[in-house]
Amino acid sequence: MILRTGSTGCRTKIHTDPTLSDRPTTSAGALEVHVWRGCDDGGFHVYNVPATANQTILDVVTWIQRYREPALAYRYACRVGVCGSCAMTVNGRPRWTCRSHVDAVVDGRRIVIEPLRHLPRIKDLVTDLTPFFDKWTDSGGSFEGESTRDDDFASVEPGSKQRQAADAGIECINCAVCYSACDVVGWRPDYQGPAALNRAWTLVNDVRHAKRDEILHKVAASDGCLNCHTHGSCTEFCPVGISPTAAIGGLKRLALRRWLRGARE
Repeated sequence: MILRTGSTGCRTKIHTDPTLSDRPTTSAGALEVHVWRGCDDGGFHVYNVPATANQTILDVVTWIQRYREPALAYRYACRVGVCGSCAMTVNGRPRWTCRSHVDAVVDGRRIVIEPLRHLPRIKDLVTDLTPFFDKWTDSGGSFEGESTRDDDFASVEPGSKQRQAADAGIECINCAVCYSACDVVGWRPDYQGPAALNRAWTLVNDVRHAKRDEILHKVAASDGCLNCHTHGSCTEFCPVGISPTAAIGGLKRLALRRWLRGARE
């Protein structure tokens, strides 16, 4: 079934699969899986997929690619929740598909799988992450130390407030789930986004970083932290339990203090 056909360079063959594979199925029967095919002007294609025990969404997509649609484009690497490259939108929610079990996300027997939102679509379930990483870089995401190789190792007290604040957000792996979930990114494409601002927060609290004041200047710009509406979607959907909402709140406080210091001088 074709809802809409593509007319761009990533146009792909789309057809309906009304049957199941000859592989054995469980008593649970079949899943009705709607998968986005093509680019922005593509459409959903419906596949019937056998339901099996302990089945993940990534298992479902892989089954379709192996047994029904070899041209289906998607990303994955580790399959165990380490790389984050398998992130997709499943039943309206951005997720790591390798860690999302069908039983936890299925709506009846129906699953809708789309690429991550707010990012250019390359083909099918694959998005172009260039805008995401450009914003990460533009907000000052690269660490720059002040010490040289001739200096002693910098000492960072593990119990300090700054170290603890940095630790709270340091485990981000840039999977872009929070970026896809962010309402503000949908309204303002120039908004830096929760992952970039969370990274800025970790560096602002890293006493070894040479450009902490420069980061505050960047994140306080018109496309930065002050545009966050604190809806909390980034925190709600983060697969590793990071709270970009808290990080952005911290940046807002530091940016205000920086502005007040400048106003007094």
